[in-house]
Amino acid sequence: MTIRILIVDDHSVVREGLRMFLGRDPELKIVDEAANGAEAIEKAHYWRPDVVLMDLLIPVIDGITATAIIRRELPQTEVISFTSVLDSTSVSRVMRAGAIGYLLKDAQASELRNVIKSAATGQMQRSMQVSSYLLYEVRDQKRPGALTERETEILRHVSLGKSNKEIAYVLRIAEDTVKTHVRHILAKLDVQNRTQAVLIAVRRGLIASDANAV
Repeated sequence: MTIRILIVDDHSVVREGLRMFLGRDPELKIVDEAANGAEAIEKAHYWRPDVVLMDLLIPVIDGITATAIIRRELPQTEVISFTSVLDSTSVSRVMRAGAIGYLLKDAQASELRNVIKSAATGQMQRSMQVSSYLLYEVRDQKRPGALTERETEILRHVSLGKSNKEIAYVLRIAEDTVKTHVRHILAKLDVQNRTQAVLIAVRRGLIASDANAV
């Protein structure tokens, strides 16, 4: 499986560097680049990439707004925030906009490649999570709905980065059943993706935040 990537950054040297070391991995393919948010949205619609690597501080339309638009209009495309900005407000806003991960630009190339591959399958891993001290700065505006026992169990597995297929195997249920439960979880917690669900669930004490979770 080849993962198709759109790079969004207003600095050409950053885009060139990303294209160079990501291009060394045969599983990754850079389909295009964008220098601002408006261009990112346009090219995302044209290419429909698996993953968008999105800087936050970009002109015309900022990265958070562009993320929200792409996730709303192209739900099959995952967005990773790849930025030099690290503050609780930015983390909260971009995760609520639908980003599946938040990674700083000083990350190792191997770490970034792994994050992209996980994002392409809708999975999470520790390197994609908001660090623990930022987790409790994430502010949800609505109290989550009550999860059933089964939904809570599935959310625990989601927090460990397991795919729907892996969860189905462990719980001995159909993969479609897992998908339905995940959809209900997202609706009850009023979030857009699995990362947000885990963040809210940990904050509210619905699942534990231990060494293997968020």
